Amino acid sequence: MAAHKKPLIIHFSLALVALMLAGPGAQARPQRIVSIIPSVTEMLFAMGAGPRVVGVGTFDRYPPEALTRTKVGGLIDPDMERIISLKPDLVAVYETQTDLRTQMNRAKIPVFLYRHSGLSDITSTIRELGARIGSVKEGSDLAGRIDAEIADVRKRIAGRPRPRTLLVFGRDAETLRGIYASGGIGFLHDMLEAAGGVNVFTDVKRQSIQTTSELAIARAPDVIVEIGADTSSSSGRNLRAWDAVGAIPAVRNKRIYLLRGDGMMNPGPRISQSVRRMAEVLHPGAIK
Repeated sequence: MAAHKKPLIIHFSLALVALMLAGPGAQARPQRIVSIIPSVTEMLFAMGAGPRVVGVGTFDRYPPEALTRTKVGGLIDPDMERIISLKPDLVAVYETQTDLRTQMNRAKIPVFLYRHSGLSDITSTIRELGARIGSVKEGSDLAGRIDAEIADVRKRIAGRPRPRTLLVFGRDAETLRGIYASGGIGFLHDMLEAAGGVNVFTDVKRQSIQTTSELAIARAPDVIVEIGADTSSSSGRNLRAWDAVGAIPAVRNKRIYLLRGDGMMNPGPRISQSVRRMAEVLHPGAIK
């Protein structure tokens, strides 16, 4: 078989598998999609399916077009009545939303199940979603671009010393209380590794860990990276809270960085940009 025909066969197979998994009531190309998952919503728009999205979650803010869609609740408060009123032919839900899935099944509304996992699962989900909505090529192309961009970052920082890094994604404003950091699994941990860092909590096999300043001192990170959606002017003042723990090498050597913007916390199409931003602070000069 000619090599150039293989991608077409792969695309067809993905679409066929998606239809089989979706169940007998599913449509090959849904026209009224509801997504209560920010990353899935972003995936849909990025692969050109935005015009078919009729409802989004409470916390869906990107792309800007998503703000014009009907809000239907979120992970803990999905609005079943509003979802049904939109007459969707596909609803993207978290795998853990068992009650919502049961209600969708009773209403005979097909669902796309989302699982929150590692970095490689982001592009796998994009391909699966593309197949499910009848946009196989668009999903494959988007996922391929993301994989290529992350591979480029890995190549540029290859062989460089990998700094021990504390990756923080939440804490109380202007204090060192309520610190939440990436554990040794999950997409945040994988992002850090792809960007050329070593997670100081790589031995803790959880996606997140609530830590303390004392434990941060004991782990002795060379670099502290804080990420989050907050872009307010108070972010700089918040960062100075680390001055109280000068025993940490990252504090002593002034290697504490803020990487703000909701893309940093969203396991969606902007993930390769987030990996690149992280690599820029972990390996100054390597990424141009």
